[in-house]
Amino acid sequence: MTELDLDDHWENAPTGNAIAHPNGRIIRANATLANWLGYERKHLHGKLITDLLTVGGRLHYETHFRAILRMSGKLDGVTLDFLTADGTRLPIFLTANMRYDAEGHPELLRVSAVDAKDRRSYEQELLAQRERAETERSRVQAFAETLRRSLLPPLLAPPSGLDAAAYYHTASDDDVGGDFYDLFPLSRSTWGFFLGDVAGKGVDAAVVAGLARYVLRSAAVADHDPVKALHVLNSVLMQDVEIGGNRLCTVIDGSLTMRGDGFDVSLASGGHPPPLLLSGDGSAYYADTVGGHAAGITDDARFVAHKFHLAPGDTLVLYTDGLTEASTGIGRQRYDDEGACSPLSTLAHPPPPTQSSPR
Repeated sequence: MTELDLDDHWENAPTGNAIAHPNGRIIRANATLANWLGYERKHLHGKLITDLLTVGGRLHYETHFRAILRMSGKLDGVTLDFLTADGTRLPIFLTANMRYDAEGHPELLRVSAVDAKDRRSYEQELLAQRERAETERSRVQAFAETLRRSLLPPLLAPPSGLDAAAYYHTASDDDVGGDFYDLFPLSRSTWGFFLGDVAGKGVDAAVVAGLARYVLRSAAVADHDPVKALHVLNSVLMQDVEIGGNRLCTVIDGSLTMRGDGFDVSLASGGHPPPLLLSGDGSAYYADTVGGHAAGITDDARFVAHKFHLAPGDTLVLYTDGLTEASTGIGRQRYDDEGACSPLSTLAHPPPPTQSSPR
């Protein structure tokens, strides 16, 4: 390589280069740096490197970067803004290193700058996109939360002598599921309840869940028979052509009627996991509801009825497959498909003061 080639490489390098005294005063700058800054090269001679920086950059250089140069002899890829002759900011990546004499004293400071305008624009656009995404996610979460609240009762309204509790948890903050439940009075002595799960997730499933909740409450007011209520729901789901693949819905519908010191429970199942009955004496069994069809599959659906008495100390547990299919945290193992479960919704009749309750 000739001396001419070396000189051309220095002057027209793709980076802005300068040589300065150890104190930062410029001895020589190449044509690229001068062009970027809008100076003639002779006017850069004698300037301090810090004279080319913005006020903020100058403070960073004096308080931080100069100390790094003193200790390590180099500065790797720091982001600063040069200030051009007309006052325009020029984003740059600045690298520098020291040349030392034979006795180890700083002799020259070599400075190289890379134009970072495109990188800065890219970073700003990336940040703007991230802010837009976060804003949109917040809107989606707010919408999902509002939709979830509209599908669930603001509170459960159990009769006197009955405790009720519910637990509802979605997979994520912006997830809207198809689960729904309710407990509400029908007369002075009778209460209605239901718990169901619509196929799929998202807004479409939520729309069907809202429809199912409205239909079941209306049907219960007209007739307290749970089987008839499920037939009404099935008829509505089969007639609505707008709900498509989300029409399938498993559900437990029932009524509670005060009798003596407990409650007579009448319920019907449409393909839903069987309720769990926890007796006051510590025994447990599933309600016999196996064999019913899910609502929304066929016009000629079959629903299974079951009746029992909820005595003091007894607990009725209703749940969806969101519980039995939940992860245990051990690999891909699910919680339980064949027996054990924890409540999503429970109805518990408190025992007399002299008895204990498995609540």
